[in-house]
Amino acid sequence: MDLLSYLPQNPFAHKDMLSLMDYTSDEVLQLLSRAARLKILQKRGVPHPVLAGKSVGLYLAKPSTRTRISFEVGLHQLGAQPVALDVNSIGMGSRESLPDIARVLSRFLDGLMIRTFSQADINALGSLAPWSVINGLTDDFHPCQALADMLTVHEVFGQFSGVRMCYVGDGNNVTHSLMLAATSCGMDITIATPKGYEPSPAVVANAQQRAAQSGAKITFCNDPREGVRGANIVYTDVWASMGQEDETAARAKIFADYQINGELMTLTANDGIFMHCLPAHRGSEVTDEVMDAGYSLVFDQAENRLHAQKGVMAMLMGAAI
Repeated sequence: MDLLSYLPQNPFAHKDMLSLMDYTSDEVLQLLSRAARLKILQKRGVPHPVLAGKSVGLYLAKPSTRTRISFEVGLHQLGAQPVALDVNSIGMGSRESLPDIARVLSRFLDGLMIRTFSQADINALGSLAPWSVINGLTDDFHPCQALADMLTVHEVFGQFSGVRMCYVGDGNNVTHSLMLAATSCGMDITIATPKGYEPSPAVVANAQQRAAQSGAKITFCNDPREGVRGANIVYTDVWASMGQEDETAARAKIFADYQINGELMTLTANDGIFMHCLPAHRGSEVTDEVMDAGYSLVFDQAENRLHAQKGVMAMLMGAAI
């Protein structure tokens, strides 16, 4: 599949990016197509201010490196003004009700990127005001990361069909979005988790529906060696996500056999690559040997957060290119 020939048909005016569950498989591919085109323009030094005159708020209730910087830089490259919203000053839901905040901010801003804990909060913000709300990460989903991951996969393999990813670790927000993105694109995905740490049944059901339509295959197992055997891509994330710090010690024991190391990578296909959404806890879910290997694409993924998010913002708030 040539992403550059997958032309977006219609702008998604005022549509939100709360979860990939709200997007059809075709719409996911349209977002990736726009991201690929914007990346080419940026690499060629061609200006593309499709959001000129617009202002987008950035609200980060969780710590952030890649999300904050990539959104700020991306908005500048698109010609828009990023507006950092101080979490403590606004007191969303405490100092002022969520509905009131949403209605006020939407009078000033064309969109809002929010990185927070509760998916319910971001869903509420999307329903309360006529603007584009973008999920920068919640406890349930991480859609922008998954789009960046699919862009990275396509750059390496030139296609999605015939490629298999194995995610090893916790069935968390990253897992959820990866399942939705992979099956939307027609890419096979295996999820290898410890028992009791499987992804949400509701998200699994949605991903299985997508797989049935796209021809992708989605499988589940509890043995990381079984999962990665013959895979083209091995993907992992931290064992304890933000907000789960009190479970760190217990999870370290449960997930000990799920570490991605050099031995495990030898079970992959000959062109097997490694991916991680970062930040990585070296020595826990992944070893230095793998993180720093030539087959590690973790920093390509990080860069593609910029381009994927620009694609999302251009589609939701901008003009056609």
